[in-house]
Amino acid sequence: MSERRVANPLALAVLACLAERPMHPYEMASTMRERQKDESIKLNYGSLYSVVEALARNQFIVPKETLREGNRPERTVFALTEAGQHELSDWLSELLARPVKEFTRYEAGLSLMPALPPQDAAALLEARCDRLEIELAKARSVEELVRGKNVARLFTIESEYRTAMRVAELAWTRQLSADIVSGRLEGIDEWQSWYAGASPPKSPQHS
Repeated sequence: MSERRVANPLALAVLACLAERPMHPYEMASTMRERQKDESIKLNYGSLYSVVEALARNQFIVPKETLREGNRPERTVFALTEAGQHELSDWLSELLARPVKEFTRYEAGLSLMPALPPQDAAALLEARCDRLEIELAKARSVEELVRGKNVARLFTIESEYRTAMRVAELAWTRQLSADIVSGRLEGIDEWQSWYAGASPPKSPQHS
């Protein structure tokens, strides 16, 4: 896997914007927000300008012209270089083709779940499911709105992926909670025994 000179995913979004046409940073941000790319890539203006500077230092983009509109500050328009086009293609190919280990907050919580009593863990998992259902309802409403505008699927594919992941997570989490409550979860007897006494148990560990 390549060691990226500029590794922030926001940099990839900048390169993708400039692959269409030269833009100044404000236009890049507006384009990303208009297309809801900020739902997939964390976007704020401070980070955006830092990323643009880093891409320019590494000669992936270059200033093309400076514009001034009325009393507004000057805006520098950037263009993609040949090296930037290569970086965009290589980086995107890597992201799409190679699964990598991603350390999610949920997985971290699941790995340490035995540090809570089983009934507390089950209740928290159910609370997560309730929130997931709300998120799914919102996502589906947005998808219906987008379909009504006849937006091609190609341009909303990341939203479709997020929904599919939420659906899978909801079903899996509901089942896990049910297995804890019913006692079907393998190892739950030992887990419950840690909390059977009056004194707080030691943090459970496993190899």
